[in-house]
Amino acid sequence: MGIPLVLSGDTGGVPGTYDDAVLRSLWYEPRPTQRPPRTWRDWALVGVFVSGAVLEGVLQQNLAWRPVAVTVAIALAPLLLWRRSRPLPAIAIAFVVAGLAPLLTHGQPPDIYAMVYMLLLPYSLLRWGSGRDMVLGSAVVLAKIGFWLLAGFVDAGQALGEGAVLVTAGAVGAAVRYRARARRRELDQAKLLERERLARDLHDTVAHHVSAMAIRAQAGLAIAETQPEAASEALRLIEAEASRALTEMRAMVRVLRLDEPAELAPNPRITDLEGLAGRESAGPMVEVEILGDVQGVSPSVGAAIYRLAQESVTNARRHARHATRIDVRVAADDRSVRLQVSDDGDGGRAAGSSGYGLAGMAERAGLLGGTCAAGPNPDRGWTVTAVLPRTGTRA
Repeated sequence: MGIPLVLSGDTGGVPGTYDDAVLRSLWYEPRPTQRPPRTWRDWALVGVFVSGAVLEGVLQQNLAWRPVAVTVAIALAPLLLWRRSRPLPAIAIAFVVAGLAPLLTHGQPPDIYAMVYMLLLPYSLLRWGSGRDMVLGSAVVLAKIGFWLLAGFVDAGQALGEGAVLVTAGAVGAAVRYRARARRRELDQAKLLERERLARDLHDTVAHHVSAMAIRAQAGLAIAETQPEAASEALRLIEAEASRALTEMRAMVRVLRLDEPAELAPNPRITDLEGLAGRESAGPMVEVEILGDVQGVSPSVGAAIYRLAQESVTNARRHARHATRIDVRVAADDRSVRLQVSDDGDGGRAAGSSGYGLAGMAERAGLLGGTCAAGPNPDRGWTVTAVLPRTGTRA
């Protein structure tokens, strides 16, 4: 007896059993969507088996009921053209005709080796058919074997052997089917991970420039009436940031387009953090301190540390009210690299204030076997802390 459970979806929540759920799942199994089209190879395959049937009919000396056997073999061979597009009609016609053929030969099954192509039909049924096709087609195959056994056309050993061969062919088709499905899932997962990586890169590069433009525009508006020349300088800085953002966007588009070469710049390194130091307009001063040997750090870890620091500094400039200083400190030892970015702004800011920034930072660190956390300081300000292994892998 099956295990009681409540089925959802197509069952409408009606109580059933585990066995019922399995049968329903098989019955409603959809057909694979990416079926290969019919090509000249399929016609060539039919031609090979038709030619084999003709040659066997001419050369095999002990072939019983030669005209009927050869005619059946030749007539059924074109069904191979349907094996992917219409597997159920193909296997139904083939096995019904083959099952009834002994009635025309006084109980003698067509003994022609060229009909080995019949093995391709159970394979194609389980490889390309829907769940309903698989159930009905399997019933046709079993009915044919049972009919031959009951009619005395074959004995129990022959029926068992034929059934084993056909089941093996179908099992191979099912294995290939579900292996292809697993492969598609792997590809979908890889695409999802790549989309997440591109989202992080967009946020860490282009969004960084856009944020800088927004900050400078706000500063320019604040001083436009009292210091027109400073406002003009802010516009020039916005133009420069926009140009850099456009360049990086075009580079990413080239990477995504298969027909255009990508102009790849080297990944940023930890030593490039020195470029973040200084003051922009009326914003807080950024101080950068690098301790320890960072030359042997994995390039992926170096790029991640830079992006994490860049994002943290951008968030501090945008959200740390009345901040006067942002400290970026990197300390490397034999096993790990530690990043700490702190500001002295008033109060804390909500974790979601930077959009997808903190989530992307945590994902980036986690992919390299590290951690990233952010939160308010005991007195004032906000601190982001990340720890990554030097090699970019978990110990």
